[in-house]
Amino acid sequence: MHADRNPVRLEFCRAVSFMRILALLFIVFILASLASALYYLVKDKGQTDRTVKMLTVRVGLSLALFILLMGGYYLGVIPQNGLR
Repeated sequence: MHADRNPVRLEFCRAVSFMRILALLFIVFILASLASALYYLVKDKGQTDRTVKMLTVRVGLSLALFILLMGGYYLGVIPQNGLR
């Protein structure tokens, strides 16, 4: 039996892959929020507060991503060499 077939190692690899996908999804949502804030800034010409709301969403998503990454590192889901 090969060492690569270790069930604990496979679970760890799945967890790292899940964290990588989750981090990338957060980054995509952060960029989408930033793009929509720019759209509302140009479209509304500063007359409404939609730009501020979308930037608030972006800050919230960034904070959630930071907490997720720090929690994953603390719990050992993210190895010391990072998400490669």
